[in-house]
Amino acid sequence: MNQEVTRRHYLDAMGITAWAAKYQLPNALPTEACEWEESTPTPAPPRERLQALLDDAPAPRRQAPTHQAPEPQAPGEAISSPSAVKALLGQDKQQGKPDQSKSAVATPEVATSSGPAAPAQPLKFELSCVCLEGRWLVLKAGGMPSLEQQLLANLLQAAGIQRGVLPAISHFTWPQMANAFAVEDPLDEAREGLAAFIDGSASRQGWRLERLLWWGELDAEPDAESGAEQAPLKRILNVIDGQSQTLSLPLWQGPSLGALLDGSHSKRDLWPALQALGQLWGAGAKQMADDH
Repeated sequence: MNQEVTRRHYLDAMGITAWAAKYQLPNALPTEACEWEESTPTPAPPRERLQALLDDAPAPRRQAPTHQAPEPQAPGEAISSPSAVKALLGQDKQQGKPDQSKSAVATPEVATSSGPAAPAQPLKFELSCVCLEGRWLVLKAGGMPSLEQQLLANLLQAAGIQRGVLPAISHFTWPQMANAFAVEDPLDEAREGLAAFIDGSASRQGWRLERLLWWGELDAEPDAESGAEQAPLKRILNVIDGQSQTLSLPLWQGPSLGALLDGSHSKRDLWPALQALGQLWGAGAKQMADDH
């Protein structure tokens, strides 16, 4: 018995629950292999299992009195759930008796599931992320080609937000592992994964995020520009009243950069919104200067 198994035995004896990682993080060292002892629950005695099944059985329906006297019940015949008896004995105990159909009709527990439910699959999406001077976070579904990067830099420079070269773009893909694991709540885990990615990047690079800029449609299922399958990003960002609840940031939404390149949206129509963004950017910078 190695040291890890011995440690777990001591923790179990002290009543302390030992927790293990749900899945291996990217670029993390593999968990040391050891011989785990599988703990199997102690089976209950047959008498206790039978009593539990009989306690769960519904009470028999009372029938309205009729002119005919009720048939006497045979001694030793117990009223219980047929499905419960089948689960315990593995066979129909009442098979061959003439009143079996009446008992089955009177008991509502005859429906059984055909098999175990299929495990839920994680949501799939990809994001491009760039942070402007550690203050504003720019997100876009899928990748961001060089033409779109140049367009974004020009738009931000025209609004007085970003001057010079656009910062480096990082990519976030969910799920993080190629062999996606089964999950209990795909939407919640996708939100937690995205929030952990942004929080980790902010902690490492010293970001103090104030606002989220989103380019593109939030309700679109597929990413028309890259062709990649995308989950509904509005639900992942959890946008309510112009606020992303997942990232705890106010959200500004603009047209798709690909649509601006194709001429589907007029840059002239976007100009008032960009001017308003520039004013917000300047007000935030002034506030930071006053704080320091």
